Amino acid sequence: MCGLSGEIRCDGGRPDLAAVERMTDRLAPRGPDGRGLWSQGSVALGHRRLKIIDLSECGAQPMADPSGRIAGVFNGCIYNYKELREELRGLGHRFFSGSDTEVVLKAYQQWGTACVDHFYGMFAFAIAEQTTGRLVLARDRLGIKPLYLAQAPGRLRFASSLPALLAGGGIDTSLDPVALHQYLSWHATVAAPRTILTGVRRLPAATVRVVEPDGRHHDIRYWQPSYTRRPEDARLGADDWAEAVLDALRTAVRRRMVADVPVGVLLSGGLDSSLIVALLADEGQRDLATFSVGFESEGGQEGDEFHYSDLVSRHFGTEHHQLMVPSDRVSTALDAAIEAMSEPMISHDVVAFHLLAEQVAKEVKVVQSGQGADEVFAGYHWYPDMAAVPRERAPEAYAETYFDRPHTDLTGIVQPHLLPEHDVSGRFVREHMAHPGAETALDAALRLDTHVMLVDDPVKRVDNMTMDWGLEARVPFLDHEVVELAAACPPELKLADGGKGVLKAAGRRVLPAEVVDRPKGYFPVPAVTHMAGPVLGRVREALSAPEARARGVFRDAYVTRLLSAPDEHRTRRGANELWQVALLEIWLQTHGIS
Repeated sequence: MCGLSGEIRCDGGRPDLAAVERMTDRLAPRGPDGRGLWSQGSVALGHRRLKIIDLSECGAQPMADPSGRIAGVFNGCIYNYKELREELRGLGHRFFSGSDTEVVLKAYQQWGTACVDHFYGMFAFAIAEQTTGRLVLARDRLGIKPLYLAQAPGRLRFASSLPALLAGGGIDTSLDPVALHQYLSWHATVAAPRTILTGVRRLPAATVRVVEPDGRHHDIRYWQPSYTRRPEDARLGADDWAEAVLDALRTAVRRRMVADVPVGVLLSGGLDSSLIVALLADEGQRDLATFSVGFESEGGQEGDEFHYSDLVSRHFGTEHHQLMVPSDRVSTALDAAIEAMSEPMISHDVVAFHLLAEQVAKEVKVVQSGQGADEVFAGYHWYPDMAAVPRERAPEAYAETYFDRPHTDLTGIVQPHLLPEHDVSGRFVREHMAHPGAETALDAALRLDTHVMLVDDPVKRVDNMTMDWGLEARVPFLDHEVVELAAACPPELKLADGGKGVLKAAGRRVLPAEVVDRPKGYFPVPAVTHMAGPVLGRVREALSAPEARARGVFRDAYVTRLLSAPDEHRTRRGANELWQVALLEIWLQTHGIS
């Protein structure tokens, strides 16, 4: 787990090493244990290292193969790297380290761009072919590890975070109107390859990009479940599916214990994180470190779920760490969390994750998290509505159920020069749902949520907040084999029992009933939800700043209306409208974007 950066020149020039150094230094929180730079010909690579596998300097990056043919930088973890190393040894490759980075390089030498098909893990990497001048960029199947791109005349830069690209300079920081439309429509989701900035793009998940020396490139999309029923599963009953899910999760959790340092668990006390603890206990893990966070109550809303996390901890005998955060700490931590964001994220749990990661990183370098289970196994309350509509109405039903507001509402919110004429967010949903596969409306919604919304909001959120403290978060529910299994599972089994039915059935085999049957919980941060005290002061300050007035994104009358009643205006999804508007402006100001 690390941070990578680099540049390829496509005009015959040399890369800007000073810019690559600045980008690399901006990634220091992601990799506090080492720093490296490499350059040859038209390519320069930078790297910050967090030591998780092969703690020696043999695992340092950038890493050049002794053959002199390739060099690369890598972020993430290949969970099956030991098995691949043995396979590659059998094919004649020699290894000088015990790192998974070297396995990535040797795998590329053996299989070319098809190496990604052999990897079980989360990853982003850049490999430079020294003999051809070609650059290969890749990202894991679920987009757990980020990779940002900035194209300019004669060059392409890339980095693990958007702020790192900004540190390199020369970025068009104007707002992308289509991305802004998605941000305000789709609960802050901006679908790859776009970002909120015109000059920055993201490599989509499950994609390999091959960049030729002259700048031409082509993309290879190497993975996408069909979200249809598989013939080989036709005879499986409900109990069989529960057992299959439990087995797949057991394998996924076991894979994510691969490390040369201790691995803990973020334990909320909900079904998802509790299942991880239970399965690790089944695997014989003892003295497992678990961590949970809570906040002071605000506006009648409880701010912690310690009752359930304590119950799970006692049941499985974990070494549990509780963190209670006072409300005034939330306001002081807000700016640091926003600075850690590669893109604006309105979900209130951003601050919670950032504060939790700060404390957890003092104890361990790696944790497992229950991220993704709701999207993969249909745990949200709107999924039954989707299941009830015909397949051809899926796009309209999805927008009505999930979008914060319709396109027509944006005319009273956004200044005309930043408002697309047509409903570009709705069009994206229609085009995505028109792809082959996904035989029901629910299948289409789950495919969209898992491969777009999940990647470009919750997964990104956890990566940004944990890695800002040099903490690696691993997500077993996003093991690609688990996702493939869930995608094939009959919708009615996922919707059963109030949602996540097949997962709850699996959980009942290993968890106390009180944990499985509890009401669904969220990561509450009441001080943000209700725009309390200092948080509201920070919001007012940002929206009245000269930069905000000069930028002129939102209509003055709309902002005035929100500020006059900070806790009254909610989107169709229940988000605080003032927070949604202010967060964008605070993020832009925090990152020096004028």
